[in-house]
Amino acid sequence: MQITPPAARFQAVLSRLKPVELAAVQAAAEPAAQAAAAAAAHWDFSLPAARVDQVLGQDASDVVRRGLIAHWALTTPERAAAAGMPPAVMDLYPFWLDKLAGFLDLADDPYDADFWAKDVRFVLALSVPGARSQVIDLSSPMGPGQVIRHVREGWGFKAIFDYLRAGHRKTWLEVHTESRHLDDFNEDGWNRAWATAAEICRARPDLAGMIGSSWFYDPPLTEISPRLAHLRLNPLNGGAFMVHQGPAEIHTQRAATASPTRKALIDSGEYTARSWLMVWPRKALIAWADARRA
Repeated sequence: MQITPPAARFQAVLSRLKPVELAAVQAAAEPAAQAAAAAAAHWDFSLPAARVDQVLGQDASDVVRRGLIAHWALTTPERAAAAGMPPAVMDLYPFWLDKLAGFLDLADDPYDADFWAKDVRFVLALSVPGARSQVIDLSSPMGPGQVIRHVREGWGFKAIFDYLRAGHRKTWLEVHTESRHLDDFNEDGWNRAWATAAEICRARPDLAGMIGSSWFYDPPLTEISPRLAHLRLNPLNGGAFMVHQGPAEIHTQRAATASPTRKALIDSGEYTARSWLMVWPRKALIAWADARRA
């Protein structure tokens, strides 16, 4: 499948650059792409963007960063196709490229660090669309440390056996939410993201499955926020398992957002938000997707 990016809109971003800025984009494009790709499999999601910043230099402006994203976006579908992405991924690119072009058109300063990290990965096809609100990293590690801590802290032994059976030496996919467009942050959207991950696994036998890390996998949310229960229960019912990661200020902040009920429980000390790692082994994930499609 051939996807044509909105070239005129990305070229418009480049046309606004001064000659010295355009020269910086063109000089950095290839070495920065190589540096980002080399860092993609690290546990730190933002490391590829940090490597790009090193190539650009500490004095690089957000204007140059946006120009670099626009430059790479012109070839993003080609990169995804070269990575062997299935139609379930490729079909989403027109939506995502349109959203990216709109974001670059706004040219808000400063370039939010999380958006910058996500955009670098996206345009280089280090992360690919899973649905309209979810991206999927193609090369995430999952070491034994989290599973061992889960067991040591008394959360049960089963996770370590599940982890070993799943292929602990393999690479995993990892899902992230895109807060700039939440069109698919609902049960249907998340099911689409899981199904897309299954299609990637089907095309890539080297992958162990899909992981995701968030406070919204926390078991008490089934009672506190029933509308979010599907985020935990659908994967569990499809053969996933969970690994406890623990509380942190960032999880507290995110869990308190957009829900007066959760915020009140957190403020009163009745609820402590905890992050969990959702682990969905490839065999179970593909079986779930096949059953859903049937």
